[in-house]
Amino acid sequence: MPASSSRLPALLAALAAIGPFSIDAYLPAFPAMAQALGATSLQIQQTLTAYMATFAFMALWHGALSDRCGRRAVIVVSTLLFVFASLVCALAPSIEWLWAGRALQGASAGAGMVVGRAVIRDLYDGAQAQRLMARVMLIFAAAPAVAPLVGGVLLSLAGWRAVFFFLALFGGVLAWMTWRFLPETLPQAARQPLEPVALGRAYVRVFSCVGFALLVVAVGFNFNGFFLYVMSAPVFIMQHLGLGELGFAWLFVPAVIGMMGGSWMSGRVAGRWSQRRAIGAGFAVMLAAGVLNVAYAALFAPALPASVLPVGIYNFGMALAMPSLTLLALDYFPDRRGMAASCQSFVQVGVNALCAGTVAPLLWTTPLTLGLGMSAFVTLGLLCFLGWRARGEGRC
Repeated sequence: MPASSSRLPALLAALAAIGPFSIDAYLPAFPAMAQALGATSLQIQQTLTAYMATFAFMALWHGALSDRCGRRAVIVVSTLLFVFASLVCALAPSIEWLWAGRALQGASAGAGMVVGRAVIRDLYDGAQAQRLMARVMLIFAAAPAVAPLVGGVLLSLAGWRAVFFFLALFGGVLAWMTWRFLPETLPQAARQPLEPVALGRAYVRVFSCVGFALLVVAVGFNFNGFFLYVMSAPVFIMQHLGLGELGFAWLFVPAVIGMMGGSWMSGRVAGRWSQRRAIGAGFAVMLAAGVLNVAYAALFAPALPASVLPVGIYNFGMALAMPSLTLLALDYFPDRRGMAASCQSFVQVGVNALCAGTVAPLLWTTPLTLGLGMSAFVTLGLLCFLGWRARGEGRC
């Protein structure tokens, strides 16, 4: 497949979507899984922790492996491993087996997202890279809305195990499509050895770059403003808004529309706006959404659609800023793009895992505390970006 094919953004977006799809699709099934496996709510919540912990750890290695073995091979092998892990989950006879399957899913699900970023940067520079990144995000944005709907339908028709059988099928199709259609974008001459000392030095070089760290932490904090609602979705949807298992669309559809709109806008302004201007506009929209969210939650009882509208607005701003922030970070290490993408994903997932395990349970008690959490995260992201600007563009 030529690199310019229109299939490339769709394939990269689908590969990146495995991660969030594996989280969102089974959220509606939490009560059913607890009942079927004789597990507590906390034990079911720990399946998410197991997934995200291994996701974050392996995010460090997917890119380095792709720098050595090539982009395509790492994605194909990881996606096949994801298929096996999904089958383990689907057939799990106990909560312990489900933990094991989810941990293996997390270890394999991040390859498409990590290596896909390196593929984009291998192929294009500047505005072209921003446009392709925006197109990938535009398609990828559908995952958070589609996943809980698919999960809810499968749950109602065939039970919770059907969700994991579907994930196995999804992974199998993507493994075949990657093998058949994805071009290898890293030539043999550009591949890096996995010699331990050199690899360790390269990791130290990446993680010790303050400018790089500020950009990737900014992306992580920005995403957490929305991810807080993803992790709180069962409480927010079922308790605060009083909806049922199929009510998740009320949260995720506006969120996806906002993300798709922001991604479309990012692609439209690429080459016309500077990256700093696109990022600044994104932060302005996110801050406005946070203020609106807090004000409504403080003055009025939870109601539709007003309680979910700020999430959609927030995601518009987040998606407008994210492609530029991501590309600016990868540009620090042109000789180690795979590793840089790995470190970027590791930091971002680590920030998200912290939110899932500690922050979300503290803030999901009321819509007001969720709104305050959204505003706090985007403020932290803005402070990181301003810190990066103060250091000077391109300076570690």
